[in-house]
Amino acid sequence: MTRSGAIPAKGAVGKKSTLHDVARRANVSYQTVSRVINDHPNVASDTRIRVEAAIRELGYIPNRAAQSLVTSRSSTIGIVSYGIELYGPLQMVSNTEHALKSRGYDLIFSSVDHATTNDFQKQIERLQGQLVDGLVVVTPAQVDDLRVMVNHITVPYVVVDVQLGSQYPTVCIDQKMGGRLATEHLIELGHSRIAAIAGPQGWSGAEQRHQGFTEAMVAAGLDDLVFVHGDWTAASGYDATVTLLKDRPDFSALMVGNDQMAMGAMAALRDAGLSVPEDVSIVGFDDVPEAPYMAPPLTTVRQDFRQLGVTSAEALLKQIEAKSNVVEQRLIQPELVVRGSTAPL
Repeated sequence: MTRSGAIPAKGAVGKKSTLHDVARRANVSYQTVSRVINDHPNVASDTRIRVEAAIRELGYIPNRAAQSLVTSRSSTIGIVSYGIELYGPLQMVSNTEHALKSRGYDLIFSSVDHATTNDFQKQIERLQGQLVDGLVVVTPAQVDDLRVMVNHITVPYVVVDVQLGSQYPTVCIDQKMGGRLATEHLIELGHSRIAAIAGPQGWSGAEQRHQGFTEAMVAAGLDDLVFVHGDWTAASGYDATVTLLKDRPDFSALMVGNDQMAMGAMAALRDAGLSVPEDVSIVGFDDVPEAPYMAPPLTTVRQDFRQLGVTSAEALLKQIEAKSNVVEQRLIQPELVVRGSTAPL
């Protein structure tokens, strides 16, 4: 038995520590404990340290529902995404999740099967019904009516991986610049017969990367554009390369829309008796973890997904604090990583 008035140690059976227990342990009022939990600025630093120590000692878990009544916030963010099975969208979601968790937020996830306004609206409604403080909407494929989708959002939000020039709060990597970097690298190596394997139509990243390829080629006076589309998979990269070898076999370099398709392209070239980079140089896109270990190691365009996650979290939390949507587009620059799959002509 414990003495009257004594506070059970952490883990004691039959009693869950309360806010008043923490207040007695720290020798402060329960209002002061509440201020510390809700990160109120008007708390002396030594008092805050003492209260936080008492919370740890007692294993006190704040009541989120009660906190939300005081702060009008749930400390929860909703993330809606399309294409989560693919490397790029998965990295966007996971890095944004990590950045928001590090700032004390819980996450609720929802994915859509089709990149349509209707599918996104249904999931946005569901998450807003759970009283999230804000939304991150990951839209790697073009939504049929982005304006209608965005107008359906009633909380602070940020749209990730949308077309450049968006009129909404957005964060994206400059995909067009990445396409230019990859193509200009091949041109600087002396290649003029450059073919491309673009990603699927309807994906903003695929179209912007291909636009970068086109602009770099035209700027260099190379206006005979040879390209086919893949679907992001290695199998489609293999098939696209077989098609190119059949229809336009004179190319000496390939600019490929992502690393998985580049992997398939390398396999197709090997099966055709060609060597990389001796016969054909290849540049991919993404810098997946396996890229340095391909044979040969893959030259590629690195997307800084960690920075995208941090920037997305910062942009959203700025709006939550301001209680309004700040319309700005934050652009992250990609980086060319040169490895063994490219060589001078």
